[in-house]
Amino acid sequence: MKRACTIVLATGALVLSACSSDLPADPGPESSSAPQSSAPSEFFDQGEYQRQLALRDAAPEGPADRPWEQSLEPEMVDTAQYQKDGPHKVCFSNASVDNPWRQVGWKTMQAEVDLHDDISEFTVLDAEAKDDKQISDISSLVSQGCDALIVSPNTTATLTPAVENACGSGIPVIVFDRGVNTECPVTFIHPIGGYAFGATAAEFLSEQVGEGGKVLALRVLPGVDVLEHRWAAADRILQENGVQVVGAEFTENDSATAKNIVSDYLQREGQIDGIWMDDGTAAVAVLEAFEDAGVEPPAISGEDQQQFLQKWKDENLTALAPTYPTYQWRTPVIAALKILNGEQVPKEWILPQPVIDSGTLDNYLTAGMPPLHYGLCGCQEMPGFPQRWQ
Repeated sequence: MKRACTIVLATGALVLSACSSDLPADPGPESSSAPQSSAPSEFFDQGEYQRQLALRDAAPEGPADRPWEQSLEPEMVDTAQYQKDGPHKVCFSNASVDNPWRQVGWKTMQAEVDLHDDISEFTVLDAEAKDDKQISDISSLVSQGCDALIVSPNTTATLTPAVENACGSGIPVIVFDRGVNTECPVTFIHPIGGYAFGATAAEFLSEQVGEGGKVLALRVLPGVDVLEHRWAAADRILQENGVQVVGAEFTENDSATAKNIVSDYLQREGQIDGIWMDDGTAAVAVLEAFEDAGVEPPAISGEDQQQFLQKWKDENLTALAPTYPTYQWRTPVIAALKILNGEQVPKEWILPQPVIDSGTLDNYLTAGMPPLHYGLCGCQEMPGFPQRWQ
């Protein structure tokens, strides 16, 4: 059957890269032996921190070659009440496409929709990173006769009532990427989370720089839960290993600002042994600051952006890339169809969160892709690759 797509897109500036929000939990008691973090207490939960670190070693369930269909320690829920005959109208309320991570994910989601003939219509409204618009968007979509509603919330608390209202309509709601403070969605889809991301990078740098080594932490923005989680985990681990954090500076996701910060610290400190980043967009600019100063590049954590992966390979860097994979944009479409088929899905669908090291670098570096493409799109075997993502 021919598929009709109704799509409203935003063309906002690049504001925040690869920043998804984890479902925040109430702050829990911290271990008395754990170093205190500079992250605000409302963004730290000891129990969730420990859970995410443990999940890094969990064996995923699902198809080995399709990590976007895998899940970690799933608790399945029955969806028989939502079963209905197709073809289906699936709707999507998107927070925004205002950064490269979301743009790659959005392209991947559209390609996933194209794989399913039982989706007759895919109606999408883009909130342009505005809470009030997304609240209105969700209400509009609920009134349009959607068979299933996918939501990627702009913010957590503010969008919670809108998601609850959608659940109350009887439509199955699938939330992914960023969470909401309600358990009413049929499933909440996300990778392991920010604590796992930050901890993995900090463990790597601790090993590389050793006790007393100097690490500069570069952060994007304050007050964003997944970013606060990344830094909360990293700060604890760096302190536990006796690493000297010479600074934790906000770049506001501006590469020129990041480069200037590094240049200033090099002049002030004389030596920086490692760079920890809660977002990898500025990684190449940061490395250029060392080049300009005539200094060997330090150990660095980045992400799976092509420009960083290419520089890593070309210059044989000491590097690691924790990821927040964009392949997660495939999963909500798959989940929606499973639910409409009455199949069980995980209540919390936790996806694997791979880490790129020197041994797996070549698996994610793809010639001819744009500098800001993300290697973990899960799109390499999809129709239209690579042109659709270029």
